[in-house]
Amino acid sequence: MVTIKQALDDEIACKEWFLPGNSCCAGCGLEIALRWAMKALGPNTALVTPASCLNVVIGLWPKTAPNFPFTNMAFAAGASAATGISEAYKAKAYRFPGKVWEKMTTLVFAGDGGTTDIGIQALSGAAERNSNIIYTCYDNEAYMNTGIQRSSSTPHGAKTTTTVFGKERFKKNLPAILAAHEIPYVATCSISEPLDIYEKYKKAKDIEGCKYIHILAPCPPGWNYPSEDTVELARLAVKTGVWPLYEIENGILTLHKKSKSLVDPSKRAPLVDYLSRQKRFSNISEQALIKLQERIAHDWDNIKAKLRAQEK
Repeated sequence: MVTIKQALDDEIACKEWFLPGNSCCAGCGLEIALRWAMKALGPNTALVTPASCLNVVIGLWPKTAPNFPFTNMAFAAGASAATGISEAYKAKAYRFPGKVWEKMTTLVFAGDGGTTDIGIQALSGAAERNSNIIYTCYDNEAYMNTGIQRSSSTPHGAKTTTTVFGKERFKKNLPAILAAHEIPYVATCSISEPLDIYEKYKKAKDIEGCKYIHILAPCPPGWNYPSEDTVELARLAVKTGVWPLYEIENGILTLHKKSKSLVDPSKRAPLVDYLSRQKRFSNISEQALIKLQERIAHDWDNIKAKLRAQEK
């Protein structure tokens, strides 16, 4: 595990590549996620962002917040554009060896709408081709930039402007879907664990092929909570077992130390501790709450089954 000292010893990590002055909301989980991802990847990174909050908060040229190459892309085309950019760098490196092209990392940073819904076709294609990119979903669990509409990543029971009585369907498990593509690296992160984000991007940078990282990024206006509670809410998502932290490297599942003990249900914090801090769950019914708890238990049973199969 990376320590604070090790991160501070990294000259690149000590710099800010996503600069102050952007227009993120106070307490925005996206900003924390991107800042720490870039601390690991550094300035030789070309970022592609399909339509999302990130396209808006970067500001207008020439006073944009990213201090690295940044491309705004159509909603459905994030992974496709990144594949093309990655191949272009590969061709450049072949023609001009020893130049910066050989060191470039191609990164997609997309919201859940541009990943779990509109962008999933291009993402699946990139995963099948094993394109040499890092694809990130910063998951704030709805279409926050266009009016807080539900996405397939919105959790069961959550209110949005299109699920005013609470969403009936369960959250789509995108990390599992990408793992089924048998790509070399899949990981989950939470903005409450910035060093874990840093470490996983460091690892992903050195892996050839398609890498997928899914980050929980709470949204104060979308989830309807005070902006100063962002990190604590992300931490509670981990503690309650709502958001397991793990990585799947070449098919091998490994739990983060803060999720290892949660294989035992008695070690998980009460789910209500997490839900009660967000007004989007203010009207959740007892039946919906029970279903949500059962779903969390189901997801952890799948994790336990995977771990047992690996031990044989």
